[in-house]
Order: sequence, then structure tokens, then C-alpha cells
Amino acid sequence: MAANNEAQWLAAARAWDMDALAAIYDAYSPLLYRYAMRFLGDQDVAEECVAETFARFLQALRNGGGPKTHLKAYLYRVAHNWITDYYRRQPPPEVNVDDLAHALSSDEQTLSSQVLLQEEQQRVRAALRLLTPEQRQVIVLRFLEEWSLKEVAEVMQKPVGAVKALQHRALAALRRILEEEPHE
Repeated sequence: MAANNEAQWLAAARAWDMDALAAIYDAYSPLLYRYAMRFLGDQDVAEECVAETFARFLQALRNGGGPKTHLKAYLYRVAHNWITDYYRRQPPPEVNVDDLAHALSSDEQTLSSQVLLQEEQQRVRAALRLLTPEQRQVIVLRFLEEWSLKEVAEVMQKPVGAVKALQHRALAALRRILEEEPHE
């Protein structure tokens, strides 16, 4: 998204231009949904996160607040705060491998590889949960969302050097967790 588009969208959104608000939603809702899914692992909860993110954005605009620049970073920050609040309210749901096996294809080889992949994803997701919230956020944004260090620094409101250091510590911690954790 070009910064110029963001600036135009924000100016129009402050005037409650429905086309601009729709463009913002269309541009960012799929990205926010993917981000939420990586943290939450549940479609319904991820959809709720996206809806609440945009509701909070609209409320901020209505109150004369919201972002002046860096719309993408602002929306990701709101989504991340919602996810953090969600985890504070309740522990993340665990995936039942038996239920997963019933839902997958009956092709045994495909089923086996899908279950193994799901187990590995669950293992990594569990390891990510053991990181600090900031470490988890930098890993998700840098490697799963493929953001640049500068973009991550904007959303985390930290200098690029601090994000690099945080990324280094997060990767080391993740490596340590995954090496210590036995897997079948």
C-alpha cells in the first residue's frame, strides 16, 4: 500500500467517505485476518478480531482520534492489542488431533501427512506462546507476514535496532524451546 493512498484514504475517512472506508477495509481486512489467524488459530475468533479492529478504528475516527499517518501500523497495533486482551481473558484453545483426523480426508497417506503437518504447526504455535508478547509479535510480523524491519519497528513503536535485537533474542528463544521440547 502506497503511503500516498493511505494519506488520501485517511483524509477521506475522517470525513466519513464511505468509499474510502470501504477501500481501507478491503485493503487491510484480509491481511489482519491472516495475522489474527496466525496468533489465534480459530477462524471465528480471527473474524471477531478483524471486526473489532475496524470498530475501534471507526470509534477513534468518530472521537477525532485515530492515526494521522501509518494506517497499516495503526490497524495492526489495534489488532495485536485485541489479541493480547483475548489471551488475557481466556487461554488459547487447544487443537484436538482426534477431531482433526476425522475432519481430514480419508486418504491414509494424505491424512498422515496432514496430521503430521498439523502437529508440527501446533508445536510451533505452542512454542510461540511461550515467547514474550513482543518476541511473538516480531516473529509473526517478520517471518510469517514477511514485513520489513522498518515496518515492524513502526507497528511496535521501537527503533529498527531494537527490533533487530528483539528478533535475535526471539529466534534464539524459539530455537531453544523447540530443541528442548520432545516431539513424536
